[in-house]
Amino acid sequence: MIKKDVIVIGAGAAGLLCAIEAGKRGRAVLVFDHAREVGKKIMISGGGRCNFTNIYTAPENYLSANPNFCKSALARYTPQDFIALVEKHRIRYHEKKLGQLFCDGSAREIVSMLLAECEEAGAEIKSGTTVRKVRKDSSFVIETGNGDYECESLVVATGGLSIPKMGATDYGYRLAKDFGLRIRETRPALVPLTFAPNRIEELKALSGISIDALVSCNGAEFRENILLTHRGVSGPAILQISSYWKRGVALSINLLPDTDARTFFDAKHESEIELANLLSHHLPRRFAHAWCDLYACSKPMNRFSTKELEKIRAQLHRWQLEPDGTEGFAKAEVTAGGVDTDELSSQTMESKRIAGLYFIGEVVDVTGHLGGYNFQWAWASGFAAGQYA
Repeated sequence: MIKKDVIVIGAGAAGLLCAIEAGKRGRAVLVFDHAREVGKKIMISGGGRCNFTNIYTAPENYLSANPNFCKSALARYTPQDFIALVEKHRIRYHEKKLGQLFCDGSAREIVSMLLAECEEAGAEIKSGTTVRKVRKDSSFVIETGNGDYECESLVVATGGLSIPKMGATDYGYRLAKDFGLRIRETRPALVPLTFAPNRIEELKALSGISIDALVSCNGAEFRENILLTHRGVSGPAILQISSYWKRGVALSINLLPDTDARTFFDAKHESEIELANLLSHHLPRRFAHAWCDLYACSKPMNRFSTKELEKIRAQLHRWQLEPDGTEGFAKAEVTAGGVDTDELSSQTMESKRIAGLYFIGEVVDVTGHLGGYNFQWAWASGFAAGQYA
């Protein structure tokens, strides 16, 4: 049986950074991954350019049953710490918008950087290795398809259920349950939302149109583009709000976040201009006309009563759309829920019940907003565990 100090299951963002940090401390580290190629999710992220962090990262950018859990790790490994690593490897990057940092070249550069750091730290990686069984005697025993291994510290960095075609599985949750740890219900997050068939039919004239809007749901709100699709609604603002949405709850969409419709309604109330044409000054033309057709509300402005215009104004600023579901884990960028943070130390990511067992990254019940925040959680939680494992 091969003995190591630390074994990490999962060679994604969190697992690789943890291996680097543990290796720097002189620990004998081995990383397993069932995929043949490590870091596949990193390589497809950000359209292949990897949105590797967000310079505005703060605890408020994360969802968890315990919103305070992420604070310690995020404070000890900041976006500036990861940027320093990127700059050390002379990887060129840029800020796209809202603090989101992307590689100028390819996401593969981030994977190559992590692998180079693992090599320098003496951390060994075995890809194409499936973990079959884990038990704990005096130490952890890991049975794999390529032999049995023993270690003092076991770090689970298996990710969530998102994008199963990339190899995502529920193994991390199953392993946690085997050791008696609680799991918060998992669900797709940062995911497009779908409508019931009759609603899709009603809204089909709006399909393919992107609009800058303010979307609210369950006390959260996001201002970015929304995109009406042939299945429902997507776009950055929708992906963001999807993490807060629950079945049976409507989204409230402000189609005119910078303008009070009453202002231009009052100015044009005596005019013969059609409502749809007036709205075309503030919304995409095709959207304005299709929206007015949908609610049978286009006629010359001077033929509306004040009460009718007030009703239309309310609808423009609080357009109610109730999704029927989501596009599921196949299209979700991340998984919400996971290993209950009450089971873990926020300082070390170690299980409070099982000494030497750590959980990091997406497998934990910490879910970031869209825009590099989930990578920053991966780096920060990996760093935290790497200091102690």
